[in-house]
Amino acid sequence: MTIHTDHPFADANPDPARRLRGRVGGAVTLWTAGDDTERVGLTVTSLMVALGPEARVLALLDPDSDLLAVLRETGTAVVQLLSWPDRQLAEAFAGTAPAPGGPFRQAEFVPTEWGPRLATTRTWAGVRLHGEREIGWSVEVAATMEHVEVGDEDEPLLHRRGRFRRG
Repeated sequence: MTIHTDHPFADANPDPARRLRGRVGGAVTLWTAGDDTERVGLTVTSLMVALGPEARVLALLDPDSDLLAVLRETGTAVVQLLSWPDRQLAEAFAGTAPAPGGPFRQAEFVPTEWGPRLATTRTWAGVRLHGEREIGWSVEVAATMEHVEVGDEDEPLLHRRGRFRRG
């Protein structure tokens, strides 16, 4: 991990599709999976909720991420919405900021049957992997929501054009 003076994903000749994606910003989520012996997490902003008899969360994950490997192994994860005070935690789980001792040491997490949950989160879902497919450079996962808690979101953390914004 190094600290950059410029944006770590900046490119002198940016891909127009990447630039468009950066302008479609949305809520920042933290996906966590595992148990006391192995916990992994990843900041995810490329996702949507599909309603229906079995509501699902669809997300684009890095195919090389530890999160995807553990999600495949356990079949479950926690999807939690982050708020403005969580922006440093979001950077730690994205791998763009230092996290001495690892990102899970940066905040309190409580165990659930789907994986570790950020103790301060107000809105979260326990999900079970339903399916996946490769799309572009990502893996789209479809996860069925088995448990959902929706709380007040006073200061949602948003991601737009490569930067965190207060919602």
